Amino acid sequence: MTIALESPDQPDVIALIADLDAYQDALYPPESRHALDLTSLKQPNVLFAVARDNEGHAIGCGAIVLCPAYGELKRMYVSPRGRGQGVAKALLALLESRAIGAGCNLLKLETGPYQPEALALYASAGYERRGPFGDYTNDPLSVFMQKHVAARDVASCGNTIDARKVRL
Repeated sequence: MTIALESPDQPDVIALIADLDAYQDALYPPESRHALDLTSLKQPNVLFAVARDNEGHAIGCGAIVLCPAYGELKRMYVSPRGRGQGVAKALLALLESRAIGAGCNLLKLETGPYQPEALALYASAGYERRGPFGDYTNDPLSVFMQKHVAARDVASCGNTIDARKVRL
């Protein structure tokens, strides 16, 4: 398996994102889904990672949208054929590492209560529940979490982090 930052604008990645959308469509109504479209995923402030199997097929993806105050984890998904192999954990680790490298010290996310595997992954990686953030509102179909990924005294994601202060 390989994991790297890539463009989301590739046929096999687009198909993977379509699988994610179909999966979430079966769980949540449209008003409780907060997905980014392909154009949004291609913006310069987005880190988009793709996991590929040994044959080069996209089996997982995830993104972090870097903003002035935090990074937001979006579009995390592992296809059924990639599950149980540590793909999601490896994707999350790469994205967190790249966010830290970009100067981000706080990551936040919104996910749903009907995704116990995702909730378990995030909790095991140190994410803690919190209230709504950004433009989100209280929704019984949303679970909000966050994790400090670097020195707490860094004020925003745009600042340079002193490597001696990074906490993993």
